[in-house]
Amino acid sequence: MSKSLQHIHAGEPPANTSNNPDIHSVSAPERRQFLRMSAGAAAALTFGGAAAAKAVSTPAALIGFTGIAADSTDALKVPPGYVARALSSWGDPVGIVGNMPAFKFDASNTADEQAAQQGMHHDGLHYFALEGSKRGLLVSNHEYVDDGLLHTDGFKTWSLDKVRKSQAAHGFSVIEVTKKAGQFEVVRPSRYARRVTANTPMRVAGPAKGHALMRTAADPNGLSVLGTLGNCASGITPWGTYLAGEENWHDYFAGGDNLSPDQKRWRLPKKAWYRWPEFDERFDAVKNPNEFHRFGWIVELDPMDPLSTPVKRTALGRATHEGAFVAVTESGHAVVYSGEDASFEYIYKFVSATKIRPAGNGLTAAQANRDLLDNGVLYVARFNADGTGDWLPMVHATGPLTLENGFEDQGAVVIRTRQAADLLGATPMDRPEWLAIKQDSREVFCTLTNNTRRGTPDYRAVDAANPRANNSMGSIIRWREGKDDVGDFDAIAMRWTHLVLAGDPANERLEAKGNIKGDTFGSPDGIAVDSRGVLWVQTDVSPSRINNGENKGLGNNQMLACDLRTGKMRRFLTGPNGCEVTGLTFTPDMRAMFLNIQHPGEPSSERTDPSNPSRFSNWPDYRVNGRPRSSTVEVRKIDGGVIGT
Repeated sequence: MSKSLQHIHAGEPPANTSNNPDIHSVSAPERRQFLRMSAGAAAALTFGGAAAAKAVSTPAALIGFTGIAADSTDALKVPPGYVARALSSWGDPVGIVGNMPAFKFDASNTADEQAAQQGMHHDGLHYFALEGSKRGLLVSNHEYVDDGLLHTDGFKTWSLDKVRKSQAAHGFSVIEVTKKAGQFEVVRPSRYARRVTANTPMRVAGPAKGHALMRTAADPNGLSVLGTLGNCASGITPWGTYLAGEENWHDYFAGGDNLSPDQKRWRLPKKAWYRWPEFDERFDAVKNPNEFHRFGWIVELDPMDPLSTPVKRTALGRATHEGAFVAVTESGHAVVYSGEDASFEYIYKFVSATKIRPAGNGLTAAQANRDLLDNGVLYVARFNADGTGDWLPMVHATGPLTLENGFEDQGAVVIRTRQAADLLGATPMDRPEWLAIKQDSREVFCTLTNNTRRGTPDYRAVDAANPRANNSMGSIIRWREGKDDVGDFDAIAMRWTHLVLAGDPANERLEAKGNIKGDTFGSPDGIAVDSRGVLWVQTDVSPSRINNGENKGLGNNQMLACDLRTGKMRRFLTGPNGCEVTGLTFTPDMRAMFLNIQHPGEPSSERTDPSNPSRFSNWPDYRVNGRPRSSTVEVRKIDGGVIGT
């Protein structure tokens, strides 16, 4: 999920000004028409021909719940036979032993108290089992803050204390949950409970470790970074760790009036959106230019070890990472996929040099694979007009990635990942966000949430992978690794199509109608394949567009289930006013689903009026003089059955 902050950059040219060929130059109109076919037919033609088409025609039902209607009320709604409840909300104590401050509904909690409470704006989420489906850890990202909600008076009388509180509301939360009387509750205190914030020390690993561009006055060796920012989607590794992407970190920095070409490529603003540099000079990119390079990474956390140091895995490249999602090759290598949530940016994958190691010899699996993600090959995707694709290696001294072009070593390649992808000729995409992996079929799905700049004057034209001008509704692209059904996740070729073009047939504009089979939606964002093979899709229509314009009639943001054999969508959940539906994880027995509701009540300005915090939503507490709170939600069937059936 992402906070796009599109209003900040409205009217600006795209950060990606490379001359990479748009696929439209070699894409025939009939090819684009093919992409508008029904999702099921397109999938059948691309991934298996007549046999797949036959399989699509008579599948056994995977989805058994009754779909619900679109909704625009300030409530969380699920199908008949299901219940949903907020389990843990912004400001709730995470359960640190001896430090469990209660949330104050007037927003008067201090920075130190916030550092022991759930952070703000929950996003990526995963369940780590301690005792199967009965007890586990929930790890959640906190993507950004709304200062109008976080402080009693918003930006009025801005101070160092407010900066510290804002920084404490970022990062991750680790909470322990246990099942009692059929539903989960938070365990407090818990030895696992932890907060990771924008000031938590983190280790730098991989090619950028110690690099000259990573060194600062506070860290002259370039080995340690304070904190993580903009944590959006998340993934889990086969060795039991949590991966979080750093997205939109550039908006915390102030670059002044004389930005370098590199800083412009990364969209460093002149003034910081969050005003941190006014009291924390490390976010002043004029005084500390290299601090800017120390964010934009994938962060790895071992939730089972509350004393472990989080690690920035620089071999996976620097980007506005939505998240990181892991597949495993038949030979046992890890493959990490990541999308860069920004208009006209890229999709990446990383293949580890060594195989995943089992636990043993006194080491946990996390400890045995402590350095696995530090060595391997990083690739960027090129989607060809004929439905094939290529993974282009991002390796120093390969092709244009040379000293003459500004890449003195692999550290420079990963620090300047966007510039390297520009030179390699990767395909600029319509804001690639979450990815989902179907391990058994070697398929990968990626949400392209929207891009209203596509095909408009002064911006890039449509192409085969991004076929709609003024793409207000988004799409889901899918690919299978390898050629002609031969290959694995480490293949350097793929075959791709679109699972669905989002939209509403009621729209007048052809490009906004879409080709959805079943319930309609726009701006797909969060996505996951469950253990039964159902694809779950969450939406993130921005507050200014919710139930407005071409999203009129789609209601609040929602979550749907898709049977991948038919491509048919069914609406499962609708969120409260102004929210984004994000984060998705299940207990191993599939009898509990957890998801996040982010920024309920967010106004179109993306900043709440502190004098009236509950103007647009008062979920989940509905208190007099309350305020909306992002929350982790538990969903279960009343009869205790498997979710989705």
